[in-house]
Amino acid sequence: MFNLVVLTGRLTADPELKTTPNGTSVTRFSIAVDRRYRSGEDRQTDFINIVAWRQSAEFITKYFKKGNLIGIEGSIQTRNYEDKNGNKRTAFEVVVNNAQFVESKRDSAGPADAAAAPASFSNASANDFADLGDASDDDLPF
Repeated sequence: MFNLVVLTGRLTADPELKTTPNGTSVTRFSIAVDRRYRSGEDRQTDFINIVAWRQSAEFITKYFKKGNLIGIEGSIQTRNYEDKNGNKRTAFEVVVNNAQFVESKRDSAGPADAAAAPASFSNASANDFADLGDASDDDLPF
């Protein structure tokens, strides 16, 4: 059997670090994940519940904020509970095994910092590069 989930999405709120009575770190949050769509179709978004424990929870709460793009690798977990009206419910969530950055810090900073961004290759001209002539691959430094 195989239970593996890989998601990339944006946090819908700042994650908050909590601690269980026995001192284990935990955070619960959700991410917005766009579904595939074709040109001319309306975009649809799923909101996926995520739970992270221990070092993963501490990492996520330290480095991620609302709106940041995050990569999650984990597994689906279900749990049964009773709501306040006594109805039996089932919760589905992804338990994090690994979380990672998907965008650079500059990309997540937003448009306010765009003016301070360094020049990119897209604004280079042909005069900015040296001609290698007939150099063979053996002559290249890499």
